[in-house]
Amino acid sequence: MNDDSNHDGPRRPPNVTPAYLAAGHYAPNASPPSIVIQQGRSGGGLMLGTFAMLGWMAFGLCAMFLVAQLFTLSDYFDNSGGITEKYHSGAKFADDKVAIISITGVILEGEGYVKSQIDRIRDDSSVKAIVVRVDSPGGTVTGSDYIFHHLNKLRQEKGVPLVVSMGSIAASGGYYVSMAVGDQEKSIYAEPTTTTGSIGVIIPHYDVSGLMARYDVKDDSIASHPRKQMLAMTRPIPEEHRELLQAYVDESFDRFKEIVKQGRPAFLEDDSALTELATGEIFTAPKAKELGLIDEIGFIEAAIDRAMELANLDASNTRVVRYPQPASLFDISGLMMSSSQRPDLSTLLELTSPRAYYLASSMPPLMASYSLLWQKE
Repeated sequence: MNDDSNHDGPRRPPNVTPAYLAAGHYAPNASPPSIVIQQGRSGGGLMLGTFAMLGWMAFGLCAMFLVAQLFTLSDYFDNSGGITEKYHSGAKFADDKVAIISITGVILEGEGYVKSQIDRIRDDSSVKAIVVRVDSPGGTVTGSDYIFHHLNKLRQEKGVPLVVSMGSIAASGGYYVSMAVGDQEKSIYAEPTTTTGSIGVIIPHYDVSGLMARYDVKDDSIASHPRKQMLAMTRPIPEEHRELLQAYVDESFDRFKEIVKQGRPAFLEDDSALTELATGEIFTAPKAKELGLIDEIGFIEAAIDRAMELANLDASNTRVVRYPQPASLFDISGLMMSSSQRPDLSTLLELTSPRAYYLASSMPPLMASYSLLWQKE
């Protein structure tokens, strides 16, 4: 009889012989074998998985559609014109703001970059004062008046002070929009080298009839009335038409002078002084201050300080912000404009249409306007 009770180690089953163990068929410490039972998927389970996958795909498509609609809706109500707010100076994390509105280049139309800045500031309750940075030789009568109107409206509706800072040039229409300061004292600042003034109106006309006669070219246009071609370049302006055009210019000129009186109330009591200045002449900053066309000579920092003073703001707890113009759409080479900004026939026809200008330029207004379209921001 074998006594396995005194044997060290695991006890072997009684039906396992030593010979079986020696052959390696039995490992006493090994785990028992695992039994895996695989079940084949039935036809119903496969169909259920397919419907689940299709359901998730439909959910994903619906989510994408809803997101696209949300972006479309937000774009519909977005009047920012693509501009974003950028820090300029002051306390970086202050709540109160002084906002800088930039008016640069030739003013062709009122809508666009300037109007987008105005809309952005109007809806921002944190803006407590405004500085309008003007660096423009002017532009069209309508465009200049449109910007003046909305700047003036912004100042009145928000009830915040507005100060102007003139850059290298703020003449004609550039001076016109500066009058949005209203009757606030010490509100127009110009840099020491600023060119300003040029209070006047012009309708450009160029007579090429002599050149046409030299090359035997004739204007054979058919018009409903002779006055339809008052500004035709192919013929001199008849005296009768010149009188009509002069009356048109005089009316726009009278409005210019009235706008100047709103921003320079001293001329309300001395109309003759304004008449002496409103000859289209340009002035240096020191001369303009002497004549009462501006208040102070100083850089934009001085204008910002004045805006804070008028709004009773603490400079150490006020943030100054600006709104850079969105980048122009140039191609990779950086030399060509996108097709959406490249001047086309419709643009040229618009620029050659008869219109009055508040513009200080020795270059024909057509060329000044055309060159602006090719200006790289």
